[in-house]
Parts: sequence; C-alpha cells; structure tokens
Amino acid sequence: MFGLLKSLINIVFSIVEFLLGIRLLLKLFGANAGAPFVRWIYDTTAPLLEPFRGAFSSPVLEGRYVLEFNTLFALIIYLLVSYLLLEFLEFVRRSSQVHRA
Repeated sequence: MFGLLKSLINIVFSIVEFLLGIRLLLKLFGANAGAPFVRWIYDTTAPLLEPFRGAFSSPVLEGRYVLEFNTLFALIIYLLVSYLLLEFLEFVRRSSQVHRA
C-alpha cells in the first residue's frame, strides 16, 4: 500500500513540476499566449500558482520575455512538499513495521 501511495505522489508531483517547468520556459521565451497549446498550459497551471500570486514581481525583459519568479518559487515549494510527503510516508511505514515486530 505504501508503495502505491509513493508512486501516486511521485506521478502527481512530477506532472505538476513538468507543467510548471513548461510554463516557466514559455514565459521566458515570450511564447504567443494566443496559441492553443500555450493558452492550455497557462490555464492549466494558473490554479497551481494561485497560492503564490503576488509573492514576487515578474520582470519583463526586452518587452516580451517574462521571468516569472512566482512559478520558479512554486516549483521549489511543490518539490519540497512532495519530498516531505514521501518522507512522512516512509516514517509511517517504518513505524508500522516496528509496532508489528
């Protein structure tokens, strides 16, 4: 059971990290927000960034290229959350094995 939970956490957070990474690159390279794929990425990742909205400013470079520090911060936080969840599961697994022995 713990293996399944760990796999699920890894999959979910890997997808989140991947989508946020794509968003960061699209913003950084000044992708056309009107393109369907770009719009889909922005719309899909917007709820993931909501807790971080306004935490940092996003400088615009040369009028088009955006360095979204909120997205970069979110990537770090989601990575940390996934790590902590996996460590917590490992702690619970070890505790349950000790009590069984």
